[in-house]
Amino acid sequence: MNKRSKDIAVVTALGFASGLPFPLVSGTLQAWLTTEGIDIKTIGILTVLTFPYSFKFLWSALFDRFSIAGLGRRRGWIIICQILILLGLFLMIAFTPEHLLIFSVVAATVAFVSASQDISIDAYRTEILKPKDRGLGASFAVTAYRIALIVGGGLCLLVADHLGWQTALTIISSLLIFGIITTLWADEPDDIKKPATLKESFIEPFRDLLQREKSFILLLSIVLYKIGDAYASSLSTAFFIRGVGFSLTEVGTVNKIGGLISAIAGSIVGGFLLRKISLYNALISFGILQAASNLMFMVLSIAGKNFILFFLTVIIENFTGGMGTTAFLALLMGLCNRSFAATQYALLSSLASVGRVIISPTAGFVVDNIGWTAFYFLTFLVGIPGILLIISLKSLFNKLNKN
Repeated sequence: MNKRSKDIAVVTALGFASGLPFPLVSGTLQAWLTTEGIDIKTIGILTVLTFPYSFKFLWSALFDRFSIAGLGRRRGWIIICQILILLGLFLMIAFTPEHLLIFSVVAATVAFVSASQDISIDAYRTEILKPKDRGLGASFAVTAYRIALIVGGGLCLLVADHLGWQTALTIISSLLIFGIITTLWADEPDDIKKPATLKESFIEPFRDLLQREKSFILLLSIVLYKIGDAYASSLSTAFFIRGVGFSLTEVGTVNKIGGLISAIAGSIVGGFLLRKISLYNALISFGILQAASNLMFMVLSIAGKNFILFFLTVIIENFTGGMGTTAFLALLMGLCNRSFAATQYALLSSLASVGRVIISPTAGFVVDNIGWTAFYFLTFLVGIPGILLIISLKSLFNKLNKN
């Protein structure tokens, strides 16, 4: 195998390693807690476990500045994170939600280390791939990441429904060993200059963004554009299991696997439509569709357990969400200054998650007080302000569309 093929194979395997821990500390964990009888308010609070993924830019500079002796700056941090993630997941399996406090602390640690692994893997992929290979390498890595979401999400639920949670999580977590082997086999990127100062790698990208036209409204629109979609999905697993009474197998098959496939399809369709219409029109039309799709949850909560309606809710919500995500990512790329695009993209993508991580922990309390039907109507309303802000920035987005 030549070096070019090896590098692409490595970033593909690391894409899988990057994606696998996320569902194990988010949706899959939520399903485990739900089946163990943990109350909905506690489950809602534990959505904060995804916070590190949204704020990883805060400590990312450390991984640029320091190296691990013998393994290098990228491989060293990746291998340390992978080992810690594996140990943490096995501790979660050993303690189980029965020991909720210790279990939650370990889960939070796994989430933090997993987010740190993402920082190093993203940097490794950027540095190791030659310019002509970045498109192919990125597509393989993203595909592997999505497969990992299916394995850690839907497949894990299916196995848990038949063999129990501890057996299922032991099998799924063991797959991380292949990531460790891949990291040891990988080559360390050569001739990469470390940032001279924290100002160079962190402060200047911030300053550049804040000096943009209508910067505050622009940044607020990034926070709010996907917030309604995120709020609706924050307790979707608990809703399908506890709210309307579907089994783990049904939720794993339709919501996790079918939902991910339909999200991928929505992204492809969104990308095709972006070639035909302006970025501004895509943001508005896709935003309206993803907000309106939340009403499907409301209809399902009123109708009760109905498999066809369940299937349609999952497919429509994920498909429109995929379209919205495609337009949104195109916006983030258009906003990045090419002088420090990597840092600004990390900052903007983290900023996009701020609204979700702030509002999601409230979901359990809202449901407990007003019920599922009113909650999902509320998520529809929450999605509207982001669309209105996009409308107010029409001239700015039309300029981006011409660049």
